[in-house]
Amino acid sequence: MSFRISVSGMNAASSDLDVTAHNIANVNTSGFKGSRAEFADVFAVSAYGLSQQAIGAGVRLAAVAQQFSQGNVDFTGRALDLAISGEGFFTLSDKGATVYSRAGNFGTDSDGYVVNPAGQRLQVYEPNVAGGFDTGRLGDLRLPNGDSPPAATTKVTLETNLPAAATPPTVTPFDPNDPTTYNQTTSLTIYDSLGAPHTQSMYYVKTANPNEWELNTYVDGAAVGPAQTLQYDSAGTLTSPSPAQIALPAYTPTNGSAALSITLDLGKSTQYGTSFGIQTQTQDGHATGRITGIDISPEGAVSARYTNGAVQQLGQVALTNFANPQGLQSLGSNSWGETYRSGQPLHGQAGSSNFGLVQGGALEASNVNLTEQLVNMITAQRNFQANAQMIQTQDQIAQTVINIR
Repeated sequence: MSFRISVSGMNAASSDLDVTAHNIANVNTSGFKGSRAEFADVFAVSAYGLSQQAIGAGVRLAAVAQQFSQGNVDFTGRALDLAISGEGFFTLSDKGATVYSRAGNFGTDSDGYVVNPAGQRLQVYEPNVAGGFDTGRLGDLRLPNGDSPPAATTKVTLETNLPAAATPPTVTPFDPNDPTTYNQTTSLTIYDSLGAPHTQSMYYVKTANPNEWELNTYVDGAAVGPAQTLQYDSAGTLTSPSPAQIALPAYTPTNGSAALSITLDLGKSTQYGTSFGIQTQTQDGHATGRITGIDISPEGAVSARYTNGAVQQLGQVALTNFANPQGLQSLGSNSWGETYRSGQPLHGQAGSSNFGLVQGGALEASNVNLTEQLVNMITAQRNFQANAQMIQTQDQIAQTVINIR
């Protein structure tokens, strides 16, 4: 029996060394979670139960428990490198099977899908048409490989201040080619349905009536509708039109694009002081654009940026947690699978309850403490040597007994 006890101790020490060696080998593996060998003593039980004088039968390896503590977050500057700061796992599709990982070293395959080095696809909540994300529907994250389509201008917002002390022009009627027939002018670039740019010019003419102006709108030198009357009150606030929206007549460019139907938003237009000023002048159209980068928010929202200023939502990184993460089964390649002991997967969004935040351009390092592992190695080595010495001692005792005459 004594020999078997010592052999079990040597086996336990060897298992401890194996676990330590595995941890040390993965000290630089992104998202790796170190393991700990856990042991239990062994007692031989007869048919009549365990007597009070029973001597143990050695030791056994009870479990290899993974430690899911947070690893350091190292910034890489690479857009598709992701790290989770807090609880949760990345959700991945491995040829249809769902697996989980803390390693966020993602890239793209030949079809534009975001994958890890093992080819497993990152899962996201797909975007809704009306905005936001559908948290009940998972899909593969795929980066667009084409240009962003153009969008025709439909709304122009003008935040201007007209001088209250202005006087009507001395020359009439209004002529856009004669600066003496208007008080102020401003312009901006708008876009048609083909993405072609056009110049929209606005001419402000003070009338003889108090606090009243006329606004003339031209596109590429052609008048778009008649002059629009702007009326302000004694406090300089626009009172007409009310609401402060002017729907211009449709303008059809000559390049074959669809007609432009533009609404002027003058809600923040004022009439103060003695000088003309432009605070904001924006429009909602854009030309064709090429992708320039990928942005990932702390909540895991993934969006593509284009040269035309457009932003396309691609999805929101889906995180998963478990009631007992140590019950997960290690599948290799930094991934784990669900088991009965882990409990059912709990899907959620980064930053919500029980889930950490997603850091773009960073990777979570291995949580293995090398110094601690080296100490464990020395301890396991001493345990192995002590059990081996015990076998040698028992052998000497057995030999002495055999030599008794």
